[in-house]
Amino acid sequence: MFKRITVVLIAVAVALLSSATAGALTQPDLNEQDREFLRKAHRSNLAEIQAGQAAQEKGASATVRDLGAKIVTDHTKLDREVRRVAEQMGVDLPKRPSADQRRELERVTAQSGKEFDRAWLAAQIAGHHRSLANGAEELQDGSSSEVKKLARDAKPIVQTHLDMLQKASGG
Repeated sequence: MFKRITVVLIAVAVALLSSATAGALTQPDLNEQDREFLRKAHRSNLAEIQAGQAAQEKGASATVRDLGAKIVTDHTKLDREVRRVAEQMGVDLPKRPSADQRRELERVTAQSGKEFDRAWLAAQIAGHHRSLANGAEELQDGSSSEVKKLARDAKPIVQTHLDMLQKASGG
């Protein structure tokens, strides 16, 4: 009898531990900051990809066209990771850039020649500053180690873009 009770108690303990472990794996430690970071990062990536494509098509200088291509490539890779983590954590992402981001791209693409290049560089510099601020906020206030890793991994890429954009704009 004692042996049977021991076996039952061990089975119950294993079942409880297994469900607790599974719960920890499927219920990530996600706070609202993490969710907001994922949404903002995704929107930013979508906006950067569209802006990069516009630069490739409309850029007057080879520098702007080349930067556009690099931004498309890098933000496509960054967004792949954002989407993977968001899906894994059950966070719904927006389907397109924000209304402000879309208006800004429309304003920039209404320009042509050197005016397009200047407007595009200025918009990209501002956007990359916002992306860095979004990442810093995640690192400070986020709770998910995986979402924080996205912010940490993106930072040097976004900073490199910002440095290149500032150099191209003469600043």
